[in-house]
Amino acid sequence: MAKSIHVLGISGSLREGSYNTRLLHAAERLMPEAMTLEIFDLAPIPLYNDDVRREGYPPPAQAFRERIAAADALLIATPEYNGSYTGVLKNALDWASRRPDPPLSGKPAAMMGASTGSFGTAKAQLHLRGVCSSLNMHVVNRPGVLVMRAQDKFNPEGRLTDETARHFLAELMAALAAWVRRLRA
Repeated sequence: MAKSIHVLGISGSLREGSYNTRLLHAAERLMPEAMTLEIFDLAPIPLYNDDVRREGYPPPAQAFRERIAAADALLIATPEYNGSYTGVLKNALDWASRRPDPPLSGKPAAMMGASTGSFGTAKAQLHLRGVCSSLNMHVVNRPGVLVMRAQDKFNPEGRLTDETARHFLAELMAALAAWVRRLRA
């Protein structure tokens, strides 16, 4: 039996009914066996301030760092705001990137996104990929999951109903599992 893989899911949206949070829940239902997902709420994390950090990580930021360290991989769902990923997500990554022992360094990750626009979250993921590279994260390259016109892809209960999106999401979860196993070896 393969060793289980615990994934920490992060939504870059704080909105109630967020399509990106819904996308995380869809990923959980489409994960391979022996893979689990824990979704972390970024809302309590304060704005990054290095003066505060020097005095000690605030409890929500410290909890985020600890959950990253405990996870085998990250799954980031990002909306696209003004052609990039959200400030909420950037803020959380800033807290998690600092010394000592930055838990993002060397961490396997996958990214995906949903938006109501016609281009999905292509620009947001491109910008996020650059930041993940700077943080020494190991991001799965393919397949891309960019859910465009998200308002038409989820039912009123919040379940992802679009079969094409579900297919690519299942492939991404399988690719993340394979990536984690490869990096463990």
